Amino acid sequence: MSVFDQSNQQVCSQYNAAGNINFGSAQSQVDVISEMQKIQDEVRKAVQSGALDEEIAIDVESNLKKATIQAQKPEPDKKTIQEYLDRAKKLLAGIASAAGLVTALSEAAKAVGMLF
Repeated sequence: MSVFDQSNQQVCSQYNAAGNINFGSAQSQVDVISEMQKIQDEVRKAVQSGALDEEIAIDVESNLKKATIQAQKPEPDKKTIQEYLDRAKKLLAGIASAAGLVTALSEAAKAVGMLF
């Protein structure tokens, strides 16, 4: 995931979900679940920073939680997990301040496709 230096730009309420979310290093379903939980944390941080509307965040978190619950089942349904992640991503589509979260959700869907 990329981190951009925007110090010389005027950016209003931009939130970059970066840092410790890394689906590229996921080697197992447990790793993917852990990374999805990190996205939930980033959604909460985006709300706290004012970059994301709380009502939208509730819906995004709900879909992430459902994806996580499905992923933790003894026989998780890959398609269902990806649908929840896609719904979360669509809720954030078009919100410039949530671009980092959209990228993280796309990475999550790819990881689910490979490891589930």
